[in-house]
Amino acid sequence: MSGEKHGGLGILLMLLCAVCLCAGQFIWKCYDGLLPLILGFGIYGLGALAMLYAYRFGSVSALQPVNSVSYAVSAILGRVFFEEALTLGKAAGIAVIMAGVVLLAQEEGER
Repeated sequence: MSGEKHGGLGILLMLLCAVCLCAGQFIWKCYDGLLPLILGFGIYGLGALAMLYAYRFGSVSALQPVNSVSYAVSAILGRVFFEEALTLGKAAGIAVIMAGVVLLAQEEGER
């Protein structure tokens, strides 16, 4: 595999990690009981495993910030499911995070 494919796989795994972390926490917030607790931990654990595996395919300095996509996912989930305000400041913050992730992903892909 070329370095670009390796870097791309690492980025995809970190994005999976970010989504799994948010999904696990979302389940904990929405549901009570043992089954949702176990399901939330399972999804959260899948995200942690994806993160550990991602580090095999890229540099920590590029991959770890990709995990910050979880802030954007959380804000969107909060808006859609909990009617939380998506203020101009939050939207600007999400835009900055996403721009940073894109720049880091491009640099990692060039490795």
